[in-house]
Amino acid sequence: MITCFDIGGSAIKCAVATADGRIGDLQRVPTPTQDFAAFTAALQALIAAGGSSRGVAISIAGVIDPVDGRIKCANIPCIDGRTLAADLSAALGLPVWIINDADSFALAEAQAGAGRGHANVFGLILGTGVGGGLVIGGRLIGGPGGFAGEWGHGPVVAPFTVQIAGKPPQTIPRFQCGCGQAGCLDTVGGARGLERLHHTLHQQALDSRQIIDAWQAGDAAAERTIACFIDLLSGPLAMLVNTLGASILPVGGGLANSAPLIAGLDQAVRAAILRKTATPIIVPGQSGTEPGLIGAAWLGLEKLGDKHA
Repeated sequence: MITCFDIGGSAIKCAVATADGRIGDLQRVPTPTQDFAAFTAALQALIAAGGSSRGVAISIAGVIDPVDGRIKCANIPCIDGRTLAADLSAALGLPVWIINDADSFALAEAQAGAGRGHANVFGLILGTGVGGGLVIGGRLIGGPGGFAGEWGHGPVVAPFTVQIAGKPPQTIPRFQCGCGQAGCLDTVGGARGLERLHHTLHQQALDSRQIIDAWQAGDAAAERTIACFIDLLSGPLAMLVNTLGASILPVGGGLANSAPLIAGLDQAVRAAILRKTATPIIVPGQSGTEPGLIGAAWLGLEKLGDKHA
């Protein structure tokens, strides 16, 4: 058995995975965000409760520096900047493997979700922001430090304000991004991006669920916002499909709960890619409610060399 964790800023979720890929009952405790000793103790208690473990696999929102192995994790300050895998391994007395949460989602979808049977899978996150992970031939393509798949960052908008979205075209500013750059897709994608767009277009402060509900109810302002949102995301996603040859892009995150939104995005992307297909390629994820644990389990079992279903 190995112990799997899905760790966020609010909660640590834990389960035990066996060599056949089965995941046991879920345990959940609050995340100690300010005290590393308390953070480690929480993991130790969950591991002990699960019984004998051969290793620890962790899905977490963060990236690892490829040179020094330090994690960048803004929502859990007590681990930010640490050599987390090495520090936890020393404290827990077990091998520790860490996977970015978007990569974990992509791996879960490729192995047990909508991507099953597809050679190239790009797991697409539309949550608070945007993210992603790439699986080719059943193998996660991690890149240095787990940065592969981070399609939401990099200034894709030109360094001047341009009319880029909607019909008729709408001027969209180059928003400042939390990564330190300006004009990133992360600033207009995901839930916060959708809200930012709506406020820019209509000077209305609504949350993403309210915008989507209004759109489905036929509200003209919300329809305009959603049209711009789809315009802004569909072009870069079409380029990803053309470049990677991905035949399926399962979507996770809060916006994946809106089937009409995902269907609209899928239709726009399929109209823009080189390979024409009548089959949807951008679809809601199907790996279940705990893709972080599923992805971590597959990673850990692979690292141990166990064969699993």
